[in-house]
Amino acid sequence: MSRFTKDTHDRREPEPEAVPSPAGESGGPSKLVLFGLLLGLMLGLLDGTIVGTALPTIVGDLGGLDHLSWVVTAYLLTASLSTPLWGKLGDLYGRKGSFVWSVTVFLAGSVLSGLAQDMGQLIAFRAVQGLGAGGLMVGAISIIGVMLPPSQAGRSQAMIGAMMPVALVGGPLLGGFLTDQLNWRWVFYVNLPIGALALLVVGTGLRLHTERVRSRIDFAGAGLLCAAIVALTLLGSWGGTAYAWWSPQTIGLGVTGAAALAWFVRVERRADEPIIPPRLFADRNFTIAQVLTFLTGAAMLGASTYLPQYMQFVRGASSTAGGLLLLPLMAGMFAAQLLVGRLLANGGRYRPYPLLGGALTFAGALALLTTGTTTPTAVTSALTLVLGAGMGLLMQSTLLVTINSATPRDMGAATGTTTLVRTIGSSLGVAVLGAVYASRLHAAGMPEGGTAWTPVAVRGMPEDVRDAVRTAVTEGLHGVLLGATLLGAVIFLAAWLMREVRLREE
Repeated sequence: MSRFTKDTHDRREPEPEAVPSPAGESGGPSKLVLFGLLLGLMLGLLDGTIVGTALPTIVGDLGGLDHLSWVVTAYLLTASLSTPLWGKLGDLYGRKGSFVWSVTVFLAGSVLSGLAQDMGQLIAFRAVQGLGAGGLMVGAISIIGVMLPPSQAGRSQAMIGAMMPVALVGGPLLGGFLTDQLNWRWVFYVNLPIGALALLVVGTGLRLHTERVRSRIDFAGAGLLCAAIVALTLLGSWGGTAYAWWSPQTIGLGVTGAAALAWFVRVERRADEPIIPPRLFADRNFTIAQVLTFLTGAAMLGASTYLPQYMQFVRGASSTAGGLLLLPLMAGMFAAQLLVGRLLANGGRYRPYPLLGGALTFAGALALLTTGTTTPTAVTSALTLVLGAGMGLLMQSTLLVTINSATPRDMGAATGTTTLVRTIGSSLGVAVLGAVYASRLHAAGMPEGGTAWTPVAVRGMPEDVRDAVRTAVTEGLHGVLLGATLLGAVIFLAAWLMREVRLREE
């Protein structure tokens, strides 16, 4: 590319300062605008969990049991695909507009999902929802990231991080309530008033000028990234379940994902405005933060997915009670994120927090390994507090390191990258730990056909069968927790590589 061509396509207008929102005397968003951003963020987080409890009713109404998993997979897939794209669009053309459009697309998908008349329509409309959801978290985080310096953003980022455990617990409970009291379609319609309020508050209350960039869109990078994400997401969803780990389908997905990622890196090095700028990874702390985010996502979703199995099959808890018994896990995450945000609200040292987070994740998973078939339910539930606190420390500190390592120009790309990395880590973590869980179930003597039994069905079976199931599920959980323990150890060791860099005050 000639110098003249490059100048034409990479010309930037003068960068204006961010204009404070009303009541935002420090230049940051006002409390009302922050509330609107959090509402938009909550929409995406809740919709990843609220649908699960309504799925049996949806199948009874629409049919299509064979395609049930795609109701969730389609949403997660398009959300993962669109996350870095929304972030880059915000960097190039305006973060406020990007966030407003993502909420609009999400609400359109919600209305269409509620109106679906068969399973095919629902899967397609859930994909539309996912497209919008990909921009909700990255939009909220990047807007706050450019309006507040990292030294002051701790409290706001803590509130954003605390939404995740709230959504993990509140989503299934709200979904069950709406399905039982109203109709499964209200699982989608409930998004409309919340989203409308978010649009009203952010649209009218936020004044934010973004540097406009005239550059070619990185279509090649976007296509390769999409191919890699699709392959890795399907690998996480199908590996060890729909297809064996060493099947041609699974191996093909792994090779496709790796090849697409390698080619993507090569293309990004040459692009004028790459989707994920390689310059971000020139910062050592940014790279370490993404590694920790990936590992934390794997440990978090792996543990939170299989602990309820133990609560229901071994301790005899109902589906709702099994979720409620994980409240200490979520409380630990919630409290740790708020604590780190408060401690770093006015600057301070952040390097101890990922170290402490890795140590607590290791200790919490190790403590849960002591649980057996006769361990009191209250003890097991309480032990999850330590694991949750470790994960909360990691999530909050890595997010702050990410925004501290990125310039305002790349804030959307940076936050999109960390969200994408966590999503891929969660998907692969569930897949790999799930394979360990299944193999240990069979090795421990799970009765023939036992993997298809429900907790209610097991409670009506003979005592010797119930004992066999309890033993097998406990052994399966121990395999998952052993994996989480190893992940905690790797996180702790990797955190030592992080350097203490003063949080930006401008």
